[in-house]
Amino acid sequence: MVTTAFHTEFAVPVAGGSLIVAVAGPGEPGTAPLVLGVHGITGSHRMLAVLARQLAARDITFLVPDLRGRGASAGLPGPYGLDAHVADLVAVLGYWGADRAVLAGHSMGAYVVARLAAAHPGRAAGVVLIDGGLSLSVPPDSDTDAVLAAVLGPALARLRMKFASLADYRDFWRRHPAFANRWNSDVAGYVDYDLAGPPGALRSTVVEAAVRADGRELLDSAAAWEAVAAVPEPVVLLRAPRGLADEPKPLLSEAVVDEAKRTVPGMRDVLVDDTNHYLIVLGDREAATVAGEIARVTASVEWIVAFPATGE
Repeated sequence: MVTTAFHTEFAVPVAGGSLIVAVAGPGEPGTAPLVLGVHGITGSHRMLAVLARQLAARDITFLVPDLRGRGASAGLPGPYGLDAHVADLVAVLGYWGADRAVLAGHSMGAYVVARLAAAHPGRAAGVVLIDGGLSLSVPPDSDTDAVLAAVLGPALARLRMKFASLADYRDFWRRHPAFANRWNSDVAGYVDYDLAGPPGALRSTVVEAAVRADGRELLDSAAAWEAVAAVPEPVVLLRAPRGLADEPKPLLSEAVVDEAKRTVPGMRDVLVDDTNHYLIVLGDREAATVAGEIARVTASVEWIVAFPATGE
């Protein structure tokens, strides 16, 4: 049976409709340290379900939206792009009645929280970048679609695929090298949540146009460096030694990480051993390390929170 630590969802008014946000941990605003989590480019809030369980056990409130064009927020229209996500996240904090939160993003989510913290430093009680957020060192004349296909591989290809059943979709994901010998109920929950449509023609809820629009900005190295340089401390970078397909080449190269540490001298750099880009948040061992680092940041913050929800 697939279960999740997310116990509540709420809808936040944003441009074009409502953004759906899942809640784990203490469910009343102002009662606990607050972490705003952001998933990756073809993900949903369920990508962070293991992390949600770990943080809830530490009495930390964890809010994770389905980003515009994904999951239960798939119906939100464009324009897409990282700045649109930033505006949506600011709306989430306002709806919850919070002046700030620890911002934790995985993959593309790390680039989004870096931009949010750079544009609204008062909103960031701390920033945790999980295998993302740094320049991907893509040459400026590269073909964006080709680069996205090379980086995302089957995660991007599946957006145009149709599946006869949930079992077929699970089988598709079971063959993904990132999950070889590591399939579990949390991975199944993430996969199941992603699927929608009529029997015989099921497909991912992720909107391809949103992925491509976001991806073009994600590959803007200059913008990534500009955001990271402006992120207020404390800043933690957690990274995986293996990539999206469990290949030995990580998403973030050592050269890029070294440059980031020169750019942000106070950045804490944590290499999570023996994992890949997906399992750094979907593996119990790995998520415990990530949650520990997030808890370290929340413990360093003086939380003055007594705000009512502002959802009227």
